[in-house]
Amino acid sequence: MDNPSRSERSRNAALDAAITIVTRDGPGRLTLDAIARESGLSKGGVMHQFRTKEAVLRALLEQQMAHFEEFSNRYIEKVRGTTDQPELSAQIATLREAISTPRAGAFALLAAMNENPELMAMPRDVDIKKVALMKAEARDPDLALLRWAAARGLLLSSLFGLSSLSDAERDRLFERLLDNSKWTAMEQGATEATKPSRATAARAASPRPAGAPAAKPASARKRG
Repeated sequence: MDNPSRSERSRNAALDAAITIVTRDGPGRLTLDAIARESGLSKGGVMHQFRTKEAVLRALLEQQMAHFEEFSNRYIEKVRGTTDQPELSAQIATLREAISTPRAGAFALLAAMNENPELMAMPRDVDIKKVALMKAEARDPDLALLRWAAARGLLLSSLFGLSSLSDAERDRLFERLLDNSKWTAMEQGATEATKPSRATAARAASPRPAGAPAAKPASARKRG
């Protein structure tokens, strides 16, 4: 086996061991020594891949983020021709997918926050980009963000053991969040509410003769 392949196997073994430790024993038990024992690697072998515990946590975060980014991209390609909000649909579907996968990713995030809150800048930066994309494609950006936030709430309440919903109820709510047809009327209502009336638009479009005084507000005309 060539050196790059051996190195990749050692790296993956160390990360798998780290996830096992965090999930089974909690973030506080994650150390390079524990990773070496769990993986069967020497501590020198672990340190060849990761010099510090923070480096391990960063790699775990990157691994989880890459996994869900790949899922999101595949989902966007699948629905691109069937919805005018593919980014929103992909983000809601990705949040649902996160519930159905092992909780190792969530524990990795908790471990990162516990060890170094600054590491959370990585997923936050991704969120900022995703939010911008969802707002750009939406007719009603606020409604799009509400749907995304509701999906995230379903995920977090499930991961932290706070949800009182059954799996069937949660899945039904996700299906409704994903069904764009359920939100069309609300989107159209928001769009109509922002449109000026025809009379207002006509007055705005009509040029005022040079030297003509500006029209008084309706309340002022009544008082006169």
